[in-house]
This record gives sequence, structure tokens and C-alpha cells, in this order.
Amino acid sequence: MALFHLSVTQTKRSAGQSAIASAAYRAGERLYSEYYGEYSDYTRKGGVICSDILLPSHAPPEYADRQTLWNAVEKAERGKNSQLAYSFDIALQNEFSLEENIALARQFLLENFVSRGMVVDFAVHQPDREDGGIPNPHFHVLCPIRPIEQNGKWGLKQRRVYELDEDGNRIRDADGKFVFNAVPTTDWGSPETLEYWRQTWAELCNGKFAEKGLDVRIDHRSYERQGVELLPTVHEGATVRVMEKKGIRTEKGEFNRWIKATNAVIRD
Repeated sequence: MALFHLSVTQTKRSAGQSAIASAAYRAGERLYSEYYGEYSDYTRKGGVICSDILLPSHAPPEYADRQTLWNAVEKAERGKNSQLAYSFDIALQNEFSLEENIALARQFLLENFVSRGMVVDFAVHQPDREDGGIPNPHFHVLCPIRPIEQNGKWGLKQRRVYELDEDGNRIRDADGKFVFNAVPTTDWGSPETLEYWRQTWAELCNGKFAEKGLDVRIDHRSYERQGVELLPTVHEGATVRVMEKKGIRTEKGEFNRWIKATNAVIRD
């Protein structure tokens, strides 16, 4: 059954989340966090088919190592409420072979993320089916929110744009401080960019369907326009809830997030 799902959230300390723990879970690896002084070990997690790190040409080559990369991110983010990474969950297609799905995911990430200067840590998952359900292949993507400059150093997430009067002079507030707006230095988090990525992923998959002569298509647009009714979530259980509270994304949690996001779109 052809399925469209592409959603993004943020991994952030204010929610008790760790970039190292998130990366370890997705890749099914054991990684050490220098920030917290502890290991996150998910080497026994099943369903991880492959993982890789894709770097833009100006990124330090040592960031091809997952532990090095995410410790560098944790070090660069000093605030206790820092936003660490964009986290994408994207559905793959059961109509494609595993090799075709992986190649399609890699193409999408190189052409749309790495080309923008983003560092990409991705992992392909194919969890076991539960209760005779349909397969649920998908891939996870973690991208540092902080950009890397052309010199290989971490850059700024935001820049100040000062408000000016009609003579071009900076405006001060009642306390004598200059009034400014914090403007993102990239467009990675904008609704327009997300919409473009969603559309591009759908078009890439649909192109593959056409290439294989399959009469199926996916649509990135609102489910309301497609006449889809609200969908039920699945029971998570205490263990899953504890893991999710720690910022560790589980298969059931991811499925329920997709259901909730889908239902929110329908309601809107």
C-alpha cells in the first residue's frame, strides 16, 4: 500500500532529550555522550537495516563518525534549553525493493539536504510486523540545527536585524536598548521549505512508481482534500512511554506521532 508520511520535530534539551541518545537509537549503536558523561546503548535494537552520515564538502571529515559528530553538536550548544537537531521521519514504499528504497532515500537527502549545506545522519528501519500487520519500512534523519560555515566551524543559528527609524537609525526601547528581531540564518526550519521537501519526496516516489509501471501514487497534500477519516492510535505501554519521555523515539511512538499529525491535518 503506497503511503506518504514526512514529518519533522526538534530534538531539544528543554524536553530532556539528547542528540547522542537520539542518534544511537536510530542507528542501533552504542555512543558515549561527553555532555552527560554516559553511554546510550541500542546495539540490541532490531530492525535497523543501514545507517550513514552524509556531509557537505565544507564539513570536517571527522564528522563522518557518528559519536564525534553529535558530541560536537552537544558541545556547540551551551544552553540548557538548546535546540539540537531537526528530526525527520519519512515513510518508504512497500512497492519498492529494499535496495530501491535506500537508493531513493539517499538521492532525496543528497539533492535536498546536503546540497543546502546540511549534515545528514540517516538510518533505514524495517521493523518486524506485529499481529500480521503490513510492513512499515521508513527512514529517520537527524540534522544539526546549527549550520557549518565554509571554514568548517559551527555558525550562528540566528542573526540580529535591527529595527530602523525613517532616517535609517536604530530604534531604542524604553530601557535604551536597541530593538531587533532574531532572524534564522537558514531556511531549513521554514514552513515553505518543509512543504517543498514534502512535495519533492512525493514526486520522487511517484517517479519511481511510474518507472516501475505501477498504477499507484502518493500525495503530500492535506488528507482532508483526499477524504480520509481520522485514524486510531495504537497502545504504547509503560516501557514505550518511559523511553519516549527520555527523548528516545520508538516504533510505536513514531507510528502514533504520524497518526496524530495526520489527524491534525484532517481537522485543519
